[in-house]
Order: sequence, then structure tokens, then C-alpha cells
Amino acid sequence: MRDVLSRVGDKWTMLVLLTLAEAPHRFSQVQRAIPDISKRMLSQTLQTLERDGLVLRQVFATKPPSVEYRLTELGCSLFEPLTALVRWVERSHSSIRAARQDYDTSS
Repeated sequence: MRDVLSRVGDKWTMLVLLTLAEAPHRFSQVQRAIPDISKRMLSQTLQTLERDGLVLRQVFATKPPSVEYRLTELGCSLFEPLTALVRWVERSHSSIRAARQDYDTSS
């Protein structure tokens, strides 16, 4: 169980999944949506998500070949709990920042 929680909790995984939840994307589209991720890290993250069955990589026979990434049914099923977590973060972010500031000031 720890390996799955570690993967889902990874910051790049969350951002890639949220990006692909909107619609299927090509590699360059995902990279533009997450500008601070390196090509290498994006490639590794997509490969891992594909291995875990959360993302489907589809190659189109064009010249040059184009590749599109989309969520699988399993990947889509992650969004109910993930959406709840994102909503909690949005509601709690200012409180967490204030607590950090209080802690840093008193330490």
C-alpha cells in the first residue's frame, strides 16, 4: 500500500493527473501546463503512471509519430478522493500558511 500512496502523493504525479483530467494531452501540452517540470521528470512520471495503469499512452501513425496521453478508467476513478483532497487543500491553505508563520516566528 505504501508504494501506491507514495506514487499518488508525489507532487509531479498529482499535477500530471490533474492536467490529464481535463482532456488527453500530447507530451508538449503536458509540459506547457506544468512549466517547472523537466522533460526527464515528465517522461519518468508518465512512464510510471502508465506502468501503474493510471495513464494510457497512444501512438498515432503520423510522420513524425505523435503520442497522446489520457487517463485510464482506473486513473479517472482516482479523482473522487483526489478532488476531495484538493478541495481540502484549497480551504486549508491559508490556515496552514498562518500556522507555519506562527511556528517560524516562535521558534
